[in-house]
Amino acid sequence: MFENADKEQISSLIRTVFNATDRLTELTGRPFSPDGHFVGSLGEVLATIELGLELAPPSTEGYDAVDAEGRLVEIKATTRNAVALSASGTKAERLVVVRIDSVGDPTIVYDGPATPAWEAAGRPQKNGQRRISLSKLAGLNRPTQ
Repeated sequence: MFENADKEQISSLIRTVFNATDRLTELTGRPFSPDGHFVGSLGEVLATIELGLELAPPSTEGYDAVDAEGRLVEIKATTRNAVALSASGTKAERLVVVRIDSVGDPTIVYDGPATPAWEAAGRPQKNGQRRISLSKLAGLNRPTQ
């Protein structure tokens, strides 16, 4: 997918961004943090590399990538302990959630069917999103006893 960059180059650059925001906070006393669309784009790139997905064009409605079986994949990323899902749902069959820690290292916390995640998420908020904790998502990955 990314012909001119390998996984380690991308990971190194991401860690550089996170180190720079930490340093800016230290120097100025003002909070700097990677968030919003930037973190979402990072998650899409990291999931694509890790899981061999094919990214859809930016801002494709209802999904972010396609997997090897042709399934639509929604990719969400966060630096926190929860993630926001669209209250209107998704076109995707598969959901991948990436948590990026304070130094820029990613962990895939959920990779599974999209429907159970949307069903487990909280009520829609005024901003059109439903929140779900990463611990709740991780529990969806476990088989029920």
